[in-house]
Amino acid sequence: MDFKNKVIIVTGASSGIGKACAEEFAKRGANLVLAARQYVTLCEITADLEKRYGIKAIAVQTDVSKEEDCKLLVKQALVTFDRIDILINNAGLSMRALFNELDLSVLKNLMDVNFWGTVYCTKYALPEILKTKGSVVGVSSIAGYRGLPGRTGYSASKFAMNGFMEALRTELLKTGIHVMVACPGFTASNIRVTALAKDGASHGETSMEEGKMMSAELVAATIADGIAERKRTLIMTGQGKLTVWINKLLPAWADKLVFNHFTKEKKALIK
Repeated sequence: MDFKNKVIIVTGASSGIGKACAEEFAKRGANLVLAARQYVTLCEITADLEKRYGIKAIAVQTDVSKEEDCKLLVKQALVTFDRIDILINNAGLSMRALFNELDLSVLKNLMDVNFWGTVYCTKYALPEILKTKGSVVGVSSIAGYRGLPGRTGYSASKFAMNGFMEALRTELLKTGIHVMVACPGFTASNIRVTALAKDGASHGETSMEEGKMMSAELVAATIADGIAERKRTLIMTGQGKLTVWINKLLPAWADKLVFNHFTKEKKALIK
């Protein structure tokens, strides 16, 4: 696929994988609709991308947990570009707390952003993407295939996203629309810093070795290539692929391996 002059919506575009996707698609000549809550940061990113790559980009302040915001995001994209080719549902929150100790509002927050944000944006963008026979992408996680300790809400939201995207893909099988689920492994970004603690406050620090993780730039390039090749699913790391297969074939063993892995994180929640 040639991305030149395609119109791409990227949610959660102010940092991490979303920001890296914006850069990657701009580099490939796409016009961008960037969405996030951090409007000033978004404006700086759009101005920078327009200057460096000669594309057109707009910033739309959006809280994807709010249906009306998602509706207005799509409306603004159409007012500006009169078409939508690709939707990247990337906006997301993480968490780090044991279920027995957390406030249930944390789980609701995760579902509102990670799952409902994907549903809302897809609902309003889909009629336009049907016209262009474009792509709907969900940036999910290995946590959408294998539940992770201390991440009950995150895993639940990503399992829900995966099920939604799979059902949608099947519904749209004969329409020419491409539906892809992208599952990075652990990625160096601020998602663990902003992850919610048991009381809903941000942790403010990472629990893992960020330097050893996949870069957000590599994730973005892999997503772009996956869209170009109209792939169904992207599981991006060897560790991720192994985890998915072990979980399918030897689930009890997977429980032990995952448990042991998470006992080694900083300030481990399980011992």
